[in-house]
Amino acid sequence: MAKESLKAVAGKGKGFIDEFKEFIAKGNVMDLAVGVIIGGAFSKIVTSLTDNILMPIIGVLIGNLDFTSLAIKVNLYGRIVNIRYGMFIQNVVDFLITALCIFVMIKIINKFMKKKEETKKEETPAKSEEVKLLEEIRDELKKHK
Repeated sequence: MAKESLKAVAGKGKGFIDEFKEFIAKGNVMDLAVGVIIGGAFSKIVTSLTDNILMPIIGVLIGNLDFTSLAIKVNLYGRIVNIRYGMFIQNVVDFLITALCIFVMIKIINKFMKKKEETKKEETPAKSEEVKLLEEIRDELKKHK
């Protein structure tokens, strides 16, 4: 009985491996890899935008306050703990700016894709006379059934 269950598991494992090979062969892995690489590069750009351009401007607007240096010292059970809530604020701002940039990029891409679909719809060729005649014959045959 134990041998039969091992064979069943081995058979299922082979199916899993086959599914994995099919997944790799479809190109999903390559698409994912490209997305991760581009995402990493895009993340560096947005981080640079945030750290070097936006945050200094925001700091000046709110009185030269640097979020990253904001911290509070708390005495917990005789130990001094430095809670750097400014870094948390900075990371939230980075996230919001990244999300905004991605949102804008997706809107732009969708706009281009919509225009591309509209041009494809306009390019559909007119039906030939033969196709029109065949459709008329089909419709007449449906009526007589």
